Amino acid sequence: MTEIRGGKVICRAAALVPNSGVAALVGDMPMALFYLPGEEPNVFALDNLDPFSDASVLSRGIVGDKNGELVVASPIYKQHFSLATGKCLEDPSVQVAVFDVAIRGDDVVLSGT
Repeated sequence: MTEIRGGKVICRAAALVPNSGVAALVGDMPMALFYLPGEEPNVFALDNLDPFSDASVLSRGIVGDKNGELVVASPIYKQHFSLATGKCLEDPSVQVAVFDVAIRGDDVVLSGT
């Protein structure tokens, strides 16, 4: 990763796919990055590991809205995870890590590092 003011560069913004997810390995953390150009914020990052299947697949899930909340549906067992909080809508006792990311210029940056 490249150091920049206020965070670390994860990838170029051009690597993101609108209204979809991409996988990124940041250090030893598998992340799922989701770019939703019509939303504010417009980029979200979750742990890519699906806690129900123990597979790094959340970046391959379908992004949508469930009861007014932006979510990704796991491609394995179809649980929905909030893009904002990481909580599972079907089982609130389960949550994936959420990371503070932003698009700055041409880069996707992990903030707070």
